[in-house]
Amino acid sequence: MLGSADDLVAAKAALLRPRGGRRRLGPEALRAALVDLHDFWLSARGAAAGLGTGAALVAVGALGRRELAPHSDLDLVLLHDGRSEIEPLAERIWYPLWNAGIGLDHAVRTPDQAVAVAAGDLRAAFGLLEARHIAGDAELFAVLHAGIRRSWRAGIRGRFDEIAEAVERRWQAAGDVAHRVEPDLKNGHGGLRDVQLLDALAAAQLVDRPTGEVAAAHALLLDVRTELHRLAGRPRDVMRAQDADEIAVALALGDRFELARALSGAARSVAFAAEVALRAARSALPRRGLAALRRTPVRRPLGSGVVEHLGEVVLARDASAVRDPALTLRVAAAAARTGLPVAAGTLHRLAGTAPELREPWPRPALDELLALLGAGRGMVGVVEALDRTGLWGRLFPEWGAVRDLPPRDRAHLWTVDRHLVETCAQAARLTTRVARPDLLLVAALLHDIGKGRGGDHSVIGASLATQIGRRLGFPGPDVAVLDAVVRHHLLLPHIATRRDLDDPATVTRVVDALAGNGLVLDLLDTLAEADALATGPGVWSPWKQKLIRDLTDRARALMAGEPLPEPGPLSVANRELAATVLAQGRPQVRMSGTEAASVVVAAPAISRPSRPGPLSAAAGVLALHSLEVYAAELRTEGTVAVHEFRVSPRFGRLPDPALIRADLIRVLDGTLVLADALARKEHDYAPTVPDADDPAPPRVLWFDDEASGVVVLELRATDRIGLLHRVAAALEGCGVELRWARVSTLGSSVVDSFGVAGCRPGHGPAGTERRAVEQAVLAAAAEPR
Repeated sequence: MLGSADDLVAAKAALLRPRGGRRRLGPEALRAALVDLHDFWLSARGAAAGLGTGAALVAVGALGRRELAPHSDLDLVLLHDGRSEIEPLAERIWYPLWNAGIGLDHAVRTPDQAVAVAAGDLRAAFGLLEARHIAGDAELFAVLHAGIRRSWRAGIRGRFDEIAEAVERRWQAAGDVAHRVEPDLKNGHGGLRDVQLLDALAAAQLVDRPTGEVAAAHALLLDVRTELHRLAGRPRDVMRAQDADEIAVALALGDRFELARALSGAARSVAFAAEVALRAARSALPRRGLAALRRTPVRRPLGSGVVEHLGEVVLARDASAVRDPALTLRVAAAAARTGLPVAAGTLHRLAGTAPELREPWPRPALDELLALLGAGRGMVGVVEALDRTGLWGRLFPEWGAVRDLPPRDRAHLWTVDRHLVETCAQAARLTTRVARPDLLLVAALLHDIGKGRGGDHSVIGASLATQIGRRLGFPGPDVAVLDAVVRHHLLLPHIATRRDLDDPATVTRVVDALAGNGLVLDLLDTLAEADALATGPGVWSPWKQKLIRDLTDRARALMAGEPLPEPGPLSVANRELAATVLAQGRPQVRMSGTEAASVVVAAPAISRPSRPGPLSAAAGVLALHSLEVYAAELRTEGTVAVHEFRVSPRFGRLPDPALIRADLIRVLDGTLVLADALARKEHDYAPTVPDADDPAPPRVLWFDDEASGVVVLELRATDRIGLLHRVAAALEGCGVELRWARVSTLGSSVVDSFGVAGCRPGHGPAGTERRAVEQAVLAAAAEPR
């Protein structure tokens, strides 16, 4: 028997942690049990408090919708008929809940007061539309229920713009549930609040209530949020990546990737339904006064068989997809070009009548596809609408493998299919840089099409691009270019950020891979930028842009038979810096630039025993000052090491170079122990998540094909504060001579490449020596336990 609120808390805890061999309740059963439990206790409490005629206890929010998650707050309204002694009754209900630590949002209202509050507060209106009677006077609740719905329907015309603007703000703030690595299940675009929006528009009699696909999507969203609450032990709406595996197991969905894919599909169904409902509701708003006398707007032609009507793209009356193979793509291109949505009825009509295009596509169909892809940002929502109604998959059957496919690393903001569309939108801004913008757009759309099938996605994607290119009607040479661009779309970023561009073998490798095709090189250069911009914030940096442009220019020069630039001597400024070191015996630091800055560190090249060498010392001090290193050029002038680092601040502004120099002197003198200082900084500033995923183990790869005799040691690891310092110290401890370093950071992962000459100048390490170097580097890169 539930007496006190503490009994309620204990009963709830028992539901969450079943004992004595009882089965764990599934999410739907758990929500139902929690609703029944709270209904029972509140009814009993209301009766004990004296709740009777003229007063009723009403649930809104999650309890009102029967969607109570394990740690949802209670939203309650004490409804009364205007009696003066209502506060003591309210306190007898509220205080036990407060004393037991139960989250409570409460109000005391008459039906008229509640209707008045709903008329001025949109959030209150949405909540009261979902109100449910718990205990007390049922007839009083019926008065509220009828009054709220009558007021909502009567005032919807005057409130619709406010509703639409609030929804847009929420979508902007919370982002897409379908495409975020860590989605907001409640507030995001395609989340639970959008289902509430659909119900509210249906209550206004503007649209039908959601059923079928949306209902199934709603159930999955609720199940995921329920398990998220159960796992977190507190209210939470944002599902973090590290939560996903346990939630997937609880829902029998395999792993986090299967969960992400299912969740993405569900959220896209809800988002599409919400967008269509908002447009349909606006069109269905009751017309009054002079507006009711206005003639229906004239249809404005947008293309053959395509017109604008009431702010949407629709089919002309005599348009037929059977007779006009390019009609679907013409509708899509018109929508992307004008920024108008395609009417839901038009999408469904095309889905029901448009046949598959014969192979090769008719030229008008390819032209309309290119017009769609070239529309930039306008194409994103159009492709989404085509995909949700099955039309995009009819055009590109290969799309099914990447649809809703989650990314495998956290640097990617979007699902794979959305990333392809975003890359295409970015590429549309860059088409004037290439001789074949049509091939750039199609390659951007297809560059990751091989993902989700196992194996090397670039090789698989190239085969699919060849298949699609032929189907689209491109001639053989153009299909070969598409194959090459998709096959090598990672070549320039990979080489530029991991190899020494001054080594002729680096440039020769690129030219040989592309068979000397200058068109492919130009397309890859532009695609690299579009791909990075569409990946996530910070992936396309000024330094990465410079590296790729430099590599492209060198490859273009080699293709033209021009000599490659030779590495030049130290600049005058750097020679002067080295001379100052010789004169004073102290390290010197010079900084230039702003966001992507250059930091030159000159120090004695000979390190003392038990003290860091010049590279590890400089890298450690830069890390202490919150500078992220992208690359290091390692040069020697006599007995002075002159290292130039390309850096950017992790946050804030660049530090004072005098402070960097002061710390560097202390490190080389032995008065500042870098290992201890970096450990303290990592403890204070690195993200610490107790239940985070275990990081992937570090790997070391060797590449022996550099023309200069230098071999490349490539480290792949999880990023840490001071990682470059630790690895450089390990290499210095092995007696390895370093010629250059490249540091590439992608999200939480890094790929650090080092040009290694070995323990003896001109010789790379081999055999047991190489294994010893590898073990030292792996130990330095490993996460501390």
